[in-house]
Amino acid sequence: MAYRPTARTEATRLAHRERLLEAARQLLAEGGYAAAGISAIADRADVATGSVYNHFASKQELLAAVFRHVAGHELGAVQEAVRARSGAVEQLRALVEAFAYRALRNPRTAWALLAEPVDPLVEQERLTYRRGYHALAESAVAEGIASGELPAQNARLSAAAVIGAVGEALLGPLSPVGGRTEPEPVVAGITTLCLRAVGAHGS
Repeated sequence: MAYRPTARTEATRLAHRERLLEAARQLLAEGGYAAAGISAIADRADVATGSVYNHFASKQELLAAVFRHVAGHELGAVQEAVRARSGAVEQLRALVEAFAYRALRNPRTAWALLAEPVDPLVEQERLTYRRGYHALAESAVAEGIASGELPAQNARLSAAAVIGAVGEALLGPLSPVGGRTEPEPVVAGITTLCLRAVGAHGS
């Protein structure tokens, strides 16, 4: 007769899985992917190293799940900031500011999400969430064109350029080997650049 997990054993399994994910998130924030080895994750979660493979087929699968959770949380926060504003230009401003400020407040995690070399499985997740930011920016630009707030342009191309500019401009301030900078002037400069790039009046 095939084994069927009870509600209790399933709850225990999910709790162990969450402990592993939380341990990996902590290590990622402290030292990036290089710090998040299987042994280190197991030690932080206080479980046997071999038990990690009861929940994830590989380290790459575990890190992809961590990326999915952390990146999803960040994207959700930016979406919420955008929804709180009215008007296309203000929504685009909220997107850039929320993205940049949140990254600069958690530089090691942001570096891991944006730029640290990763396994193809994690890179696939990175591309998925990048498309989410592109879609947010494209929606704001398209709305701005329709309302007359922004001049006619290719909304998809402009959105990709804006998100690319934000990510590229943050690389120096976020780099683990760079010095820390005050976030306000960095965010202000990136925001002004992005708004001017799409033709926002008075930016």
